[in-house]
Amino acid sequence: MLQETLVLFKNIRQPAYKGSLEEYENNGGYQTCKKVLKEMQPAAALEKIMKSGLRGRGGAGFPTGMKWSFMAKNTGKPSYLVCNADEGEPGTFKDREIMLKDPHLFLEGMILGCFVVGCNQGYIYVRGEYFEAIETLEREIKRLEEKKYLGEKIFGSPFGLKLIVHPGAGAYICGEETALLDSLEGKRGLPRVKPPFPAVSGFNESPTSVNNVETLSNLPFILNAGPEAFCALGSPNNAGTHIVGLSGHVKNPGAYEVKMGENLKTIIEDLGGGTSSGKKIKAVIPGGSSSPILTAQEIDVAYDFDSLAKIGTMMGSAGVIILDETVSIPKLLLRVISFYAHESCGQCTPCREGMNWLRINLRELLEGKHPSSWIDQIVRIAKNIMGNTLCPFGDAGAMPVISYIQKFRPEFEAFCKK
Repeated sequence: MLQETLVLFKNIRQPAYKGSLEEYENNGGYQTCKKVLKEMQPAAALEKIMKSGLRGRGGAGFPTGMKWSFMAKNTGKPSYLVCNADEGEPGTFKDREIMLKDPHLFLEGMILGCFVVGCNQGYIYVRGEYFEAIETLEREIKRLEEKKYLGEKIFGSPFGLKLIVHPGAGAYICGEETALLDSLEGKRGLPRVKPPFPAVSGFNESPTSVNNVETLSNLPFILNAGPEAFCALGSPNNAGTHIVGLSGHVKNPGAYEVKMGENLKTIIEDLGGGTSSGKKIKAVIPGGSSSPILTAQEIDVAYDFDSLAKIGTMMGSAGVIILDETVSIPKLLLRVISFYAHESCGQCTPCREGMNWLRINLRELLEGKHPSSWIDQIVRIAKNIMGNTLCPFGDAGAMPVISYIQKFRPEFEAFCKK
């Protein structure tokens, strides 16, 4: 029987734990921060993070230490660390769990991250609908300022830091890092042309790294227990634990912490308890709404970045949506593509026009207005969007269309005009 491996959730899983500063410190919180800021140089801390193999938990899975090593140095400009806490991917809610239930784990990670990249003013860009999380972070940051854990010469070290919480305005596109930076600067959130990359010219045209909540929350463990301990928890090239959000037709929905490389089917059955209806699993969306769908026969797979990539999908934001046999895949796809048509920023023609064409064509197909050859047209539109947009949003909307039709085509044909 699979059990959780508790690293990020070790405090949260204590029944009486409320996430206060006092409780966090009683459990050893901020000791790593005090030690690192007083005794280590940023370069030495960065080397540990690189050795740990920590990969970004926001979706791309890019090595965090490598990302930070790319940041331009000696530019005469300040460096910035921006946390992407927007979490707008449908089916995803893992970062919210940390912000609400153990905010100081994240804030300690944020302080450590800022120290490593040489940032004296960090930003936390929070999804605008996360009212409680915004309130919690602002309150706890104020507590840290009062206790001199933020501000000048933190913990008696030369390092100083100010953290600012910035609520987003509800745009899914602002989950893309350059659109987020434009929004943070007070502009309309639109993805930027790259290069230059944020590591060279990001927030206010200065060297910037954008990392998500879960990624930063791993830093206290890595810099305390060491990179070897972190590597020992996961699978090759997929180090550490990962928070998985189970939703949909599952008996025990919620966020669970497991080692990288645990079996996806086992996670669903042992932690999720199987389907809530008792019916068979029909399909699983493994990484939020943008990830290609898996049939029930494909979910006996290691749940990590590389294993899922090998079978043509992705772990993404780790939002696992379980679908039982009552689900109409074509109707679900219409709902998914309607979301992406609505959220397109409109900057790129293939995405702006293509997403809406997909929505219209699919809706008409489900209304019985077209023959089965229309399905091929829908796939063709999706493939013409893939790889032809400034940011990954186009791919995020097109990939579900291609995979749903490829794996469940007879269901689409059943709606077609005879």
